[in-house]
Amino acid sequence: MGHKLRTVDWNVKTMGHNLVTIDWNVTTMGRSFSWEFDYLSANYDRLRLAVRIYLALLIIQRIYYPILAVAGVPVNLVTIVILSRGKCGLSKCVTRYLVAMAAADLLVVIIDLILRQIPIAYYELLLLLDNIPVCNIHAVLLYAATDCSVWFTVTFTFDRFVAICCQKLKTKYCTEKTAAVVLGTVTVLSCLKDITWYFMLSRWYTLGNVPWFCTVEGSVNDWRVWGAIEILHYILTPGVPFLLILLLNVLIVKHIVASNRARRRLRDHSSEEGPSDPEITSRRKSIILLFVISGNFILLWAMFTLYSIWMRVLGFTDRNVIPPIFLMELGFMLQLLSCCTNTCIYAVTQTKFREQLKNLFKYPFSLIVKTIK
Repeated sequence: MGHKLRTVDWNVKTMGHNLVTIDWNVTTMGRSFSWEFDYLSANYDRLRLAVRIYLALLIIQRIYYPILAVAGVPVNLVTIVILSRGKCGLSKCVTRYLVAMAAADLLVVIIDLILRQIPIAYYELLLLLDNIPVCNIHAVLLYAATDCSVWFTVTFTFDRFVAICCQKLKTKYCTEKTAAVVLGTVTVLSCLKDITWYFMLSRWYTLGNVPWFCTVEGSVNDWRVWGAIEILHYILTPGVPFLLILLLNVLIVKHIVASNRARRRLRDHSSEEGPSDPEITSRRKSIILLFVISGNFILLWAMFTLYSIWMRVLGFTDRNVIPPIFLMELGFMLQLLSCCTNTCIYAVTQTKFREQLKNLFKYPFSLIVKTIK
């Protein structure tokens, strides 16, 4: 079967999984652990720059993905524990969004990074999955978790937009109950949307690192409806979230600039107040978290989004301007990194979170000291 071979390819339309070799024709079956390094060293001067970068990324992934997994699981668990205790000075509404984001990121780390990317990087592990017919179920879970991770970021951004720019709506919308309803709705819709991949994809793994890592059902490749569904998937995640987060942040910045100017004008007419405005200072601190989370999402998802949409659009045209495949590998690496960075963001931007993090690390040692005494 075609899914039992993985061919390194530089002109490949990943949505059809039609493999066409240009620079070399080699399958990874039976390949040694250091194959990429040996091949790169022996043929460096004869390889194109794109091929060199691709092989270098494959070498890096063997180290990068395990380290990311070792870090990603505990940092997201720690984030969930700290935020759930409610001692970070954040409202219950904001806390619920951040906990949901950390939980979704944890699922992506487990389902995508550990159960997909690491076996692909260490293809010997992926061969173990060759006869396990669960790829379409794996795909549904992976894409649903990814959708939740992305759209939870959007709902959090919208909640902060309402809190900052819509004071009349704030008391009704920015509540713990509303947050629970919004998060639950997003979860259900994500699961319903991604059930389509159960029927679109086969139960078998492709043994290759392509966006659809399962074998595609034979009838799907020739049915344009499925192509439309696939590009709709890329539009909804993360195309629309990109635009919404950018738009909401622009509106928030515009509102804050206007509000700050108005407050400064009022303060200029008052000689009783000092030079500093505690309200502006407090507002500045509260939006730093939002902007850093939004910027982190946009920056780390940009490469994967560009490559995915580019490749899917090629399926509807006769042009053959195919992007270098190393962009896909780099996109995967940056996308998965985004699931492990929020803890660092909270630690840098939130003083009380840092305090809780220190207390959590100190707790085992203090417990040992008490036990000894």
